[in-house]
Amino acid sequence: MKKAAVSVSFSNVISKIDNRIYGSFIEHLGRAVYGGIYQPGNPNSDENGFRKDVIELVKDLNVPIVRYPGGNFVSGYNWEDGVGPKDKRPVRLDLAWFTTETNEFGMQEFDEWLKASGSEMMMAVNLGTRGPDEARALLEYANFPGGTYWSDLRRSHGKAEPYGIHTWCLGNEMDGPWQICHKTAYEYARTATETAKLMKWIDPSIELVACGSSNFNMKTFGEWEHTVLSEAYDYIDYISMHEYYENNNDDTPTFLAENIGMDRFIKAVVAIIDMVKAEKKSEKTVNISFDEWNVWYHSKKHDEDLEHWGRAPHRLEDVYTFEDALLVGGLLITLLKNSDRVKIACLAQLVNVIAPIMTNDDRAWAQTIFYPFLHASSFGRGSAISVSVDCETYDCRKYKNVPFIDSVAVRNDEKREITLFVLNRSLSDDISLSVSFSDAVKPVEHIEMAGYGLKDVNTCESSPVKPVSKSLGAETVEISKASWNVLRYTY
Repeated sequence: MKKAAVSVSFSNVISKIDNRIYGSFIEHLGRAVYGGIYQPGNPNSDENGFRKDVIELVKDLNVPIVRYPGGNFVSGYNWEDGVGPKDKRPVRLDLAWFTTETNEFGMQEFDEWLKASGSEMMMAVNLGTRGPDEARALLEYANFPGGTYWSDLRRSHGKAEPYGIHTWCLGNEMDGPWQICHKTAYEYARTATETAKLMKWIDPSIELVACGSSNFNMKTFGEWEHTVLSEAYDYIDYISMHEYYENNNDDTPTFLAENIGMDRFIKAVVAIIDMVKAEKKSEKTVNISFDEWNVWYHSKKHDEDLEHWGRAPHRLEDVYTFEDALLVGGLLITLLKNSDRVKIACLAQLVNVIAPIMTNDDRAWAQTIFYPFLHASSFGRGSAISVSVDCETYDCRKYKNVPFIDSVAVRNDEKREITLFVLNRSLSDDISLSVSFSDAVKPVEHIEMAGYGLKDVNTCESSPVKPVSKSLGAETVEISKASWNVLRYTY
């Protein structure tokens, strides 16, 4: 058995964690909305058409914020289509996903669903086919108390009190040629800046997220961030990051090291932010909203064959494996390690579409990736603590000197708990892990996901891939090969 050591100093604080780091995402895409969170007439749905079984699973995840309504969808979306009487809402062609959108579900319904699920809205505005005027009208509709055209229109729709939406995205992936009304960096930067000015004039309390690059490999990465920040820095609070991870080469050692790539991406964006801050001689710090991240590759070939203009087709329905869950755990560790600058993050998406939760007409169930996210959201509130790891390393196709053990700690002073999240990337060896703390602690529980085949999955018929609770040793913990671990202590 290999040996490794982790030492934890209570004072080695990275940052207080913004709970929005455990956010998620619902887009009008595939069965995320229709057949996912909303399915009128289904035996599992309530009087509003909301799937009660889905709501219970979302409550388990304790998701504090959900980004809506897109995604690529938002760049062609008229927000007015999703408010007011349902029988007067238009049916539209959605050019983002080549489907037909009924608009039966919109902002009004999503707000009610969020209340039932215990979450809040992160609203995206359309800066593709539309611009600053429509964005400020939406903000006035949503957040202004009353006495104006748009706020009184909201009141006429039965919503007397404002929605009070705090976090807003200024468009989506506007650097991408696939995006409706894709823009150059300067075109987007000017539009986003003027939109931000208008929105903050109406409601100075809101926070705004500008579009960063759609992924690390975009040809315009770096230049895009610098241009956008140079124009918009004084008016925005966050710049976005998006990235999806895949194992098309069936190269598990590399796949399980992909959170190293995430870390490099984050640090590169932080460097650009701080360069612009220095150039502007600003005292303000812009942070990161990593508002799309996940594993995504299983469903891509299937989606190439979909016919156009269907309604809520089965799309992007990745069935996640055990090795996907291991990487998701590693990605969560990386987000926590960077919680001094990553304040918001959204697992994309929440239901059916590259999601931890799946449904059919009969039931909802948890995919493999549900569990590491559940653990991080449940035990990862408080302050992130950097830990010292001493272990062997390996080389793989993309990365050198990859540590077999990856770990971060979270200290919750209110509950007097400290939790270690531990990923073992070794596919062949259990590891005897020596754990030491700067302060006295008492072991509580070892939650483990281990012993499954790398390609094992959970389905509607059977869900074998689940965590188990074990006793936790005081000083040494056996960490199984290819495993996700949650080590819980009190102090």
